[in-house]
Amino acid sequence: MWDILIINPMVNTLLWIYSALDSFGFAIIIFTILIRLITYPLTIQQMKSAQAMQELQKSKKFQEIQKKYKDEREKLAQEQMKLYKEMGVSPFGSCLPTLIQFPIIIGLYQAIIRALAVTPTQLLDLSTHIYPFIKASDLIPINQNFLWMNLSQPERLHIFGFGVPVLAIVVVITTYLQSKLMTPPSQPGDQGAQMTKAMNLYMPFLMGYLALTFASGLSLYFVASNLIGIIQYGAMGKLNWRTLLPIKAISPEKKQASEQVPGRQKSK
Repeated sequence: MWDILIINPMVNTLLWIYSALDSFGFAIIIFTILIRLITYPLTIQQMKSAQAMQELQKSKKFQEIQKKYKDEREKLAQEQMKLYKEMGVSPFGSCLPTLIQFPIIIGLYQAIIRALAVTPTQLLDLSTHIYPFIKASDLIPINQNFLWMNLSQPERLHIFGFGVPVLAIVVVITTYLQSKLMTPPSQPGDQGAQMTKAMNLYMPFLMGYLALTFASGLSLYFVASNLIGIIQYGAMGKLNWRTLLPIKAISPEKKQASEQVPGRQKSK
């Protein structure tokens, strides 16, 4: 079932694009664009969920809960979850597209490895995944080189005798930028925001580790997917540049207290 629903469509789509472009690297990039278009409804859902969460956090009822239970973390979390359920908002809705990527990543990795078959055993296995309308005899073996990379091997750029994992570094940076730019401002103590913050912290390193150890074709997918995701959000005018700046929000109580300090009151 996994092969029929995931591996076979991916392998054949990659081979079909490769037959038109004669470059497996560009085939992966075009394939990434197609995946982004297919998962676009999930991106829209993520955006709506994040916006609903942001509006909820600005509501009077949410602010009252924050103030009332500020010294009781467990009770605060319970009341927040109760309010989320009442308003029909999921605190983890914005994490869904990221989690959906994992089956795609696993399937793409397996598809790339199968498509880049070189040994007789690998070629025999690949033949079982190719649709009849794909002329495999004209495509196999695939040219594995793209820029300085062998797409079937982990990427390293050799500089002065040192193998620098350029793509892995770019994957970490672009994953971090994408997660930060797409995360709306949150209120202190919010449970959903804390989970999102944790994911934003470890996800770039997880993706970077995968890029460091797996085939560079997968790393190329990561980079292209991250950049396309940022462009999509930018086109919708939803990028949140403020999350990149380490500016702490001033609570209403502190703001009111600062205005009451002698010499800081506004002139009337």
